[in-house]
Amino acid sequence: MPERILNAATKMSELTTAKVGEIQNVTRTAKILAMNALIEASRAGEAGRGFAVVASEVNTISQRVTSIATELQGLFADEARDLRVTAQTVRGSRLSDLALYVIELIDRNLYERSCDVRWWATDSAVVDGCIKADDLEAVSWASKRLGVILDSYTVYLDLWIADRHGRVIANGRPERYGVKGVNVSSAAWFKQAMATRNGEEYAVADVETNKELGGKSVATYATAVRSGGEVDGEVIGAMGIFFDWESQAESVVNSVSLPAEERERTTIMIVDRDCKVIASSDHLARAGEFLSLRIDGAKKGAYLLDDESIVAYALTPGFETYEGLGWRGVIVQKPTQSSSIRQVRSGANNIGELVQR
Repeated sequence: MPERILNAATKMSELTTAKVGEIQNVTRTAKILAMNALIEASRAGEAGRGFAVVASEVNTISQRVTSIATELQGLFADEARDLRVTAQTVRGSRLSDLALYVIELIDRNLYERSCDVRWWATDSAVVDGCIKADDLEAVSWASKRLGVILDSYTVYLDLWIADRHGRVIANGRPERYGVKGVNVSSAAWFKQAMATRNGEEYAVADVETNKELGGKSVATYATAVRSGGEVDGEVIGAMGIFFDWESQAESVVNSVSLPAEERERTTIMIVDRDCKVIASSDHLARAGEFLSLRIDGAKKGAYLLDDESIVAYALTPGFETYEGLGWRGVIVQKPTQSSSIRQVRSGANNIGELVQR
């Protein structure tokens, strides 16, 4: 609907300009004829006096018609401008709602990850593995248990258990990722997990590449493993779960339902708290690039670029006990009459330059 209003306003403005131009051409011709008539009337002397009066009236009417046409053109231009503003407002509101939908969808997904890690850290096999870190049978059973979990939860690349010193003692996919014995004591997720005050707390890290997992981008969730699996039990190790960010985030940004024509000129993104792109429906908007969003402290909004592309955004509202990480959903949509976002990007080093224009 906003696009139809914009198109209607544009057509109305173009049609008005064209028709007023035609009227002005007609009145211009009439003025010339009137002027020629006055010249001929003056040559005719007394006999041409009556004709001169008529010619003068024609000239006056032509000037009045020109004035009315110019006035109408101004009125139509104002109406067209108001329609465009209304359409852009509606368009911006709709796209910012879609941006909110995107970030809410990922938040709900990640909320479940925060629940998973706290639940699985209480599993008896996980607890026993930490207690009996040097017992091959206990560690093997913990690894098998993690493998069973991974068979049901396909959104993870791997699940790790580390002892209190940060040594990985078991993981769910040892045949794919040989991480047993890797020291993660300096990893932020491990240190934050070990610092949790009870079993209700968890740690979460921003999306980052993990070299031990084939250089894949992951969202890491972690919590302490506690004695007896009790909420207030002694910390005996840590559990880290690695959400397959690349494939899952791609499915989220491509889940927004848009007409084919509109999707071709729309880029849907997720950015972190620093406005770094961490997911995008347009592969040319590579992860790691930064957007220069004009947010002005607003949680949700939209604005136009010079080429009438619209940028809409929405801040994460969090979900249930998951507060979110300050991420935003962002949508950049080109107008129908302009080139694709890929063509516009061709003159910029990154998508941040596109949004900053």
